[in-house]
Amino acid sequence: MDMRHLTGHVEYHAGWDLQRRTHESVRTENLGDTVFFLEHVSVYTAGARTNRAEYPTDGTEVVKVDRGGKITWHGPGQIVAYPIIRLAKPFDVVEYVRTLEQAVMDVCATLGLETMRVEGRSGVWVAADPADAPDPRLERKVCAIGARVAKGVTMHGLALNCDADLTAFDRIVPCGIPAEDADVTSLTAELGRRVTVDEVRPLLEAALADRLAPLLARTAEAVPAPA
Repeated sequence: MDMRHLTGHVEYHAGWDLQRRTHESVRTENLGDTVFFLEHVSVYTAGARTNRAEYPTDGTEVVKVDRGGKITWHGPGQIVAYPIIRLAKPFDVVEYVRTLEQAVMDVCATLGLETMRVEGRSGVWVAADPADAPDPRLERKVCAIGARVAKGVTMHGLALNCDADLTAFDRIVPCGIPAEDADVTSLTAELGRRVTVDEVRPLLEAALADRLAPLLARTAEAVPAPA
């Protein structure tokens, strides 16, 4: 897999266009399996299952996208990974999503944060702590996942909050989950120290390379990516 780091803050439509072009090249085997790592300019994106009631109430623009999941936020301080890879047949979309989750859970464990899955909800979570006084903490999502598989090749991916400004989530119903039911968090908030995208990126690259390898249609002689 070719791991590519895009510098700066990438405008969402530019990143989406890059995904589509890369997807076509991987599908036609003109390009090998590729994973992009980046930070976006602040933006809200909504999957097909998003309800209008979950949108920002102030009219902020929301980009409708062709991935799974509901509405979420992307922006500085959040590392986004877009694997554009050809899955081995027969491929299982649920297995692919679980593999992305496990890669992120590996990263969190390396950093000293215990995480989990929540039944019926995608992503990576920190457990509730009802004994935490004076304000018991709900289950908290640290990483959102929204993927698409078209013609056996993946698009979109995961968004892991490192040191992002979490107030951006206050204006929406993130992932369609009401605030009284669950919350959103970051590695920085949970670990009590600043955890940057630059610190997390190499850990996430290694975890994805390890966890995705068994799912790839071609692992030995992938078409090399152009320089």
